[in-house]
Amino acid sequence: METPHDGTKAQDPRVMRGMPRPATRRNAPRCERTEVGGRAVCSDKLPARFGGGVTASKEARTLPCGTAAAPGPARIRPHAPFASPLGSGVYLFFMGTFAPARVHLEHVMALYDPQQHRSHILLYGQDPGATSLYYAALALWYLGYPDQALQRSQQAITLAQNLSHPYSLAFALEGMAELYQFRREAQQTRERAEALMTLSTEQRFACWLVSATVLRGWALAEHGQGAEGIAQIRQGLAAWQAMGEALYQPRFRALLAELYGNIGQPEAGLSVLAEVLAEVHTNGLCYCEAELHRLKGMLQQAAGWDGEAEACFRQALDVARRQQAKSWELRAAMSLARLWQQQGKRDEAREFLAPVYGWFTEGFETADLQEAKALLDTLE
Repeated sequence: METPHDGTKAQDPRVMRGMPRPATRRNAPRCERTEVGGRAVCSDKLPARFGGGVTASKEARTLPCGTAAAPGPARIRPHAPFASPLGSGVYLFFMGTFAPARVHLEHVMALYDPQQHRSHILLYGQDPGATSLYYAALALWYLGYPDQALQRSQQAITLAQNLSHPYSLAFALEGMAELYQFRREAQQTRERAEALMTLSTEQRFACWLVSATVLRGWALAEHGQGAEGIAQIRQGLAAWQAMGEALYQPRFRALLAELYGNIGQPEAGLSVLAEVLAEVHTNGLCYCEAELHRLKGMLQQAAGWDGEAEACFRQALDVARRQQAKSWELRAAMSLARLWQQQGKRDEAREFLAPVYGWFTEGFETADLQEAKALLDTLE
């Protein structure tokens, strides 16, 4: 597969072949701006921080946002065996097509051998094995496999530690902190975020320091320090904006909106969500779109707008189902079932939530699944 020219002025031959310069302390933390359209994508590459700057396959680049059709076999270039499947996997992940993303990422893991491919750190700026494990873990959580996700994340950390490669370790630590936040385990999130802050400060990894700040802010808020947590998240989001970073803005701004609701400021949260949803509909970064709609419904319900809230919950469910994002679907189903419970529609709520909960085969110790079970019990 030929790599489309992306307009870069860099002369490094790796860049001309669709790969980044080798990562160093000087260039590893830089975040390039990327915009991804929902159907017609503006860029063929993702920044080095998120996928090593590798190029997505043609099939991935033309897949509509959120479409869950399985991709064809990844085409591999002999001089860069991970470039096409890794680039496609990361690309599809941010478009919200998690099942196809997982296929590509697992293909990378099948090809990867840590001893044989150590030199690829020079090509990708980070270890392709750790990168694929990072995104595979996140995709598994979205797809409804929280325990498998945690296993993959631990594998990424172990691999990065064995390689003695700080940037790959920072990547893996951030992924595990995110997973614990998804699982709503505040203490575990804080511990990983603070470990990431220490490493990022020592190595001058600016982007990872920002991620750690945001995730630590959420954990602080969960521990009752709402104002300080919100301040840290706002600080991190401002730093990312200054860097031109866009990819993780939707997810972490969703955290900010949720915290505003938790402290009794739903209007502030709705303002944040209005901005980010408008951007998502423009740039196609729809990997957390379902949660954005659900949170909008939660904040509208808190403001007393039940009709608008139900419409948002239904939209969240539509997006989650289209993306096969079972974890988002469960949250949206619980929100709608709670609303119906308050309206006296207990039977409808139980019949609606039960099959969504019944789909899961693991993760029953997580907060989401425990709350779903408890809600079903109250609806009996």
